[in-house]
Amino acid sequence: MLPIRPHIWFDQHTANEAAEFYTSLLPNSAITGSNKFDMGSGYCDVVEFTLAGQSFMGISSGPSLKLTPAISFMINFDPSRNADAAKRIDEVWNKLTDGGTIMMPLDSYPFSERYGWVSDKFGVSWQLILTNPTGEERPVIVSSMMFTGDVAGRAEEAIDFYTSIFKDGRRGTTARYPAGVAPDKEGTLMFADFYMDSTWMAAMDSAYQHGFGFNDALSLLIPCETQEEIDYYWSKLTAGGQPGQCGWLKDKFGVSWQVASVLMIDVLKNGTRQQIDSVLAAFMPMTKIDLSKLQKAYQGA
Repeated sequence: MLPIRPHIWFDQHTANEAAEFYTSLLPNSAITGSNKFDMGSGYCDVVEFTLAGQSFMGISSGPSLKLTPAISFMINFDPSRNADAAKRIDEVWNKLTDGGTIMMPLDSYPFSERYGWVSDKFGVSWQLILTNPTGEERPVIVSSMMFTGDVAGRAEEAIDFYTSIFKDGRRGTTARYPAGVAPDKEGTLMFADFYMDSTWMAAMDSAYQHGFGFNDALSLLIPCETQEEIDYYWSKLTAGGQPGQCGWLKDKFGVSWQVASVLMIDVLKNGTRQQIDSVLAAFMPMTKIDLSKLQKAYQGA
């Protein structure tokens, strides 16, 4: 299976603008595909891009889903890999805060000499950290989940759930809350990262009343090459959760996933207009993805 990729729903007509902005921030970044589709009720912009080697997909279509900081992206600035890391963190911070909202100022904290948290002008949330990790190297970009509200205190349960489902799932660094930091309970996760199917992710608990949670505006897309993979991940992730349309689902913690077809992604990126229209017509009524129907639509176009 290919690495999991974040899928971001932007305001109408801003997906390409956002992708151009993000790919200007860090090396090893580029827009790798862009297309526009008539969905009947309006046009839909889809863009695929990489940021520091991490693959993303963006979409803008119709009324916007509101992005929240429940899933943010941690950018690791590592002086052991880049001598200019301290300078670069300030440069990227200044760009992301322009028109954005600062959640935690870029400053010194007990866990890092330089750290800040910001929601940018498009509503996407970023954590910038100056770090010098020991042990196994982490990627520059790591998707980070905050378990708050009704699911506060369940981050560790979620990590165990995800690492049991995905290939090569394992725990990484774990830091727990000590006693005396109410409302967070002693032993819940202040921060932890974990690895699954070529993808590093992170999770934390926060029992404060933030007023936000997970939603469909930012989902995690699983690119599947076979129906067997689609059936497996759909079955595992909908257990205790809620199936949705077009391969979307919410797991039992409220995190939004897309169990997607590599064929579908490739057609939207490289297909002819006739192929795209034919595959979309087959795709739109689906709940769980039926790969054979997509293949027939593609071949019959």
